[in-house]
Amino acid sequence: MTDNKDNTSMSQNSVTSSGNNQVEYSEDSTIYTYLGMKGKRLHHAISFIAGMGFLLFGYDQGVMGSLLTLPTFRETFVEIDTTRYPERATFQGLVVAIYEIGCLAGALYTMYIGDKIGRRKTIFIGCIIMIIGAIIQAASFSVSQLIVGRIVTGVGNGMNTATVPVWQSECAKTKDRGKLVMLQGALITGGICISYWIDFGFFFIKNNSVSWRFPIAFQIIFPCFILPFILKLPESPRWLLKNGDSDEASRVFSSLDEVPINDPTIIYEVNEISESLEKERNDVTNTSKLGLLLVQGETKNFHRLCLAVWSQIMQQITGINLITYYAGTIFEKYIGMSPLNSRILAAANGTEYFLVSWIAFYTIESYGRRKLMLFGAAGQAFSMAILTGTTWAASPKNNNNGTCGIVAAVFLFVFNTFFAIGWLGMTWLYPAEITPLNIRAASNGLSTAANWSFNFMVVMITPIAFESIDYYTYTIFAVINLLMVPTVYYIYPETAGRSLEEMDKIFELSNTSTPWDVVKIARELPFESQTREQDIEKIVVEHVPKTV
Repeated sequence: MTDNKDNTSMSQNSVTSSGNNQVEYSEDSTIYTYLGMKGKRLHHAISFIAGMGFLLFGYDQGVMGSLLTLPTFRETFVEIDTTRYPERATFQGLVVAIYEIGCLAGALYTMYIGDKIGRRKTIFIGCIIMIIGAIIQAASFSVSQLIVGRIVTGVGNGMNTATVPVWQSECAKTKDRGKLVMLQGALITGGICISYWIDFGFFFIKNNSVSWRFPIAFQIIFPCFILPFILKLPESPRWLLKNGDSDEASRVFSSLDEVPINDPTIIYEVNEISESLEKERNDVTNTSKLGLLLVQGETKNFHRLCLAVWSQIMQQITGINLITYYAGTIFEKYIGMSPLNSRILAAANGTEYFLVSWIAFYTIESYGRRKLMLFGAAGQAFSMAILTGTTWAASPKNNNNGTCGIVAAVFLFVFNTFFAIGWLGMTWLYPAEITPLNIRAASNGLSTAANWSFNFMVVMITPIAFESIDYYTYTIFAVINLLMVPTVYYIYPETAGRSLEEMDKIFELSNTSTPWDVVKIARELPFESQTREQDIEKIVVEHVPKTV
C-alpha cells in the first residue's frame, strides 16, 4: 500500500473503476508516493533493491570456485578433494552443482505462488530462505551439511531470479526497461567480482577455516538490504490489475510516472493492460496454470514460452559457468599457474567481467536485443575455438608453453567480454518482455528453472569433461555458440522500444504454422509511441470534463 500522498488535491476519491478493471476519469488529482518517493527517485529505489538481489545472485555464483583448493576447505571436506584424489571430480561437481537443483526447485515453486502472493512477497520469502541456507553452509562440518545448505540457498535464489526481473520489468517505463534489467545483469558480475576478491583476501589466512567460512557467510549482507524495504515499495501494477485491484494499480502508476492519478496517461495505461488481460482470459477460459502455458490460441502462449525457455537454455550452454565457477581451478590446474597467480587472475577476470558488463547498459536500447545477442554468440564461438588450441599447448602435459598460457588466460577474459555484452542480462530481460501477463510469472518460473537445470548440467559435467576430454571441452562450446547465431537471427523478434502490451499484439498477428514470421512483424509493425498521443487525446476528449 502507499504510505502517503502529495497534497495536490483535497479530494479523497481515487480513480473510479468500471467493469473489467477499466478506469474512468475522477476528480482526484493526487500524486501518490512510496516511502516518500515518486518518479525517478522511486525507480532508482526499485532498481537498488532489485540490484541487491542480483548482487546476491552473482556473489553466490562466484564464491565457491576459489575455495575448492584451499587446504582448510579440503581438510574439512575430504570427500570432494580432487587435488589429492582426482577420481572424486564427479562428486565435487555434484556438490558444487547441487546449488542449481535448489535454484530449479525455487524457480518451479514460483510458478505456483508468484501470481498468488505477488512479486514483492515472493522476493521477501526468497531472501529469508537464502539467509538460512548461507548460515547452514558457513557452519558446515561435513559434506552432507554443506549439500543441505547449498540446496536451501538455491531454493531462495531460484525464487528471486524468477521474480526480480519480472517485478523490475513490470514497474519500468518502456524506454528504460532494457537499461534497468541490464543494470541487474551488470550487478550479477559485480557480485561475482566481490566474491573473487573476498576469496583472494582470505586466501592468505592459513590453517583457519575462517578462510572459507567468512566468504560463504558474507552473502547474508545482501538480503539484509532488501528485507526492510521490499514490502514498502510498490507492487507490480500489472500484477495488481491481474488480481482486480485497479485502484492500487493506478496509484502505483501515479507514483512511478509522477503524474496525478486522474491524468489521461494513467487511464490509458490501466485500460490498455486491462484490455490485454481480458483478451487473454477470453482466449483460455477454464484452463489450468500448466494448461495456459501449453495453449497457443490467439495470444500464442506456447510459442512465447518456448522462446523464453530456450533463451535461458542458450545462456547456460554458452559455457559461461565453466569459467565463473572454475576460473581459479582452470588457471591453476589446466593452464599451469601458481595458486597465488591463479587467484589474482580469477579476481581480475571477475573485475573485467563487471566493467565490460556496463557496455550492455548503454547499448541495449540503441542497438536492440537481437544485435547484442548475435554479437555475443559469434564472439563467444571465436573465443572458445581459440581456447581449444591455447589450453592444449599451455597444459602441463604439453610442457607448459608460456606464450600459449598467456593467450589462453587472455581469451578467458575475451569470452567474458562477449558474454557480458550479449547474454549476461539479456535472458533475465527477454522472457519477461515476450510473455503475456496471465502467464508471465509461471513462464518466467519455468524458463528460470530451465536456466538452472542447464546451469547444473554445465557445472556438474565440467570437472568430468576436463578429466576425460581435456581441451576438447572448449570445442563443444565453440560449436554450440556458433549454432546460436542463426537461432537468434531467424526466430527471436526485437523487443526494444515496445511496451509489454505491444508484444502481445505482435504475437497475435503471427502465424502458428510459421512462428519465424514474428521477427518480420516486429520489424515492420509501427511503434505504439507513434499512435499513443492520438489515443490519449481521445481519452481526454471522452472523459475529462470541459471547464466553461
